[in-house]
Amino acid sequence: MNQPATEPAAQAEPGFAELFEQSLDNAVMKTGEVIMAEVVEKTGDYITVNAGLKSEAEIPIAEFKNDEGEVETQVGDRVEVAIVALEDGSGQTRLSRERAHRARTWAKLEKAHDEQRPVSGVIIGKVKGGFTVSIDNMRAFLPGSLLDVRPVKDAEGLEGTRMDFKLIKLDRARNNLVVSRRAVMENEMSAERSAMLSKLEEGQAVRGTVKNLTDYGAFVSLGGIDGLLHITDMAWKRVKHPSEVISVGQEIEVRVLKFDRERNRVSLGLKQMGEDPWNDLKGRYPEGARIQGTITNITDYGAFVELEDGVEGLVHVSEMDWGRRSINPQRMVQLGDRVDVMVLDVDNERRRISLGMKQCKPNPWEEFAAAHKKGDKVTGTIKSITDFGVFVGLEGNIDGLIHISDLSWDSDGGDVIRQFKKGDPVEVVVGTVDPAAERISLGYKQATEDPYVTYAQAHPKNSVVKGKVKSLSTGGKGGGKAVIALDKRVEGSLRFSDLSEPWEPRDGTEPPLAVGQEVEAKITTMDRKNRRIFLSVKAMEEDMRQEGMEEYSRKVESAPATLGDRFRKLIGRG
Repeated sequence: MNQPATEPAAQAEPGFAELFEQSLDNAVMKTGEVIMAEVVEKTGDYITVNAGLKSEAEIPIAEFKNDEGEVETQVGDRVEVAIVALEDGSGQTRLSRERAHRARTWAKLEKAHDEQRPVSGVIIGKVKGGFTVSIDNMRAFLPGSLLDVRPVKDAEGLEGTRMDFKLIKLDRARNNLVVSRRAVMENEMSAERSAMLSKLEEGQAVRGTVKNLTDYGAFVSLGGIDGLLHITDMAWKRVKHPSEVISVGQEIEVRVLKFDRERNRVSLGLKQMGEDPWNDLKGRYPEGARIQGTITNITDYGAFVELEDGVEGLVHVSEMDWGRRSINPQRMVQLGDRVDVMVLDVDNERRRISLGMKQCKPNPWEEFAAAHKKGDKVTGTIKSITDFGVFVGLEGNIDGLIHISDLSWDSDGGDVIRQFKKGDPVEVVVGTVDPAAERISLGYKQATEDPYVTYAQAHPKNSVVKGKVKSLSTGGKGGGKAVIALDKRVEGSLRFSDLSEPWEPRDGTEPPLAVGQEVEAKITTMDRKNRRIFLSVKAMEEDMRQEGMEEYSRKVESAPATLGDRFRKLIGRG
């Protein structure tokens, strides 16, 4: 009986150990390769992983920390690791989470670099010439010049800040990585700029953020493009520094004043967002109006007074006080003072208002003119002495001028002016008073007796006087003249042509008179306007001859008649 053939025995399934050995035989393991491993244990300083190799490996826990220093890996997680050594000599397998992460990060960075995509990173410190940036635990260098589109003065607050960067240099062999924040900002600004430029128009109201301040204005970011807000366009009133009106980081609404598309330059105005206070200014402040204002600025030439918000006027130094012309404005007013002023002039085109403080007080010039007439004597104090005269302080704290020609009857005043001293009291005579021009002329010599008038009263025209030759001069009308001292303070003029025998200058001849010689002559002219006396010896002698002849005739007529005279009279012939 044939026995049935026996069936082959069922093949046994390979166990885990056999499969593990087969995987080791089939796998091509080499140093540096990145493989997957399972986290099996977390201890204080290490994390143990199983990558299916001969042994488990311990990896320092620091290699599992992210950019913020946190460990997010848990037991059971599968992580990428790099093989450092399959056999380190003691039967242990050495793996590295950091090397795996670095390899994976380099691959991502190279791809991002090729695709020109930005990467995210955190600034973790400042180094010489720039900053250190952590990108997925990779250290990169950020040059200081590539931090922003404009120089950053204070970068202390940037540490720990996450932002996007552009990869500009990668060198895996040297582990060299350089990034730029400025390139990312420029790309963002370029896109924003294109969008902004497409809709920006002059006269348009836009919102922006103040980026930085300068002495001449502020730069305002409008989104991709910056505009200049000049200091003169910040407010209708005077602004010394932009910080008085705005601050960095402040969001403001401004108006586009000018837009240059070719140069991408935008001029902005803040004050233009409100109504111009200079509109209808003459209607609110007519000339001659008296108002109150606040001192906002003091200069060498005057003080600025704020009449309302955005409207200032100038009180020139000459309009501060009636009596004092050369004054220091800072001694007259202080910042913040409330003062009464009068509107003198409004110039809308030049946006200027001229104001006066003294006009709100009584005018001492008009008061003086009302109280004194020409010829009155007044007493004052010498305020100052100049080449052309002496200024005298009068009542009402105003000054009058004694011209140099009115200092002395005897000279032109050049020598006499040295006799006056500042602070001395003087008695003077009022000449002309001009309140409009704020001028008063005074006379010092007029307060004393005029020697010319006195002499003229005692010696009228045609009088014969005596004097001594004071000086001689040749040339001119009459061939020259002699100055005759008639009195201590009075002089007369005697032309050589009016001598007994007229003399003309000739070569080698001397004048017929000598200095110090006594002369007797007749006064022929009294020029009261110019205070001059003209003399003539010839006229005096002519008068003497005429008087002699008249005397002789009188004597002849009074002599006794002769017999012939009587006979002629009887016959009618006498």
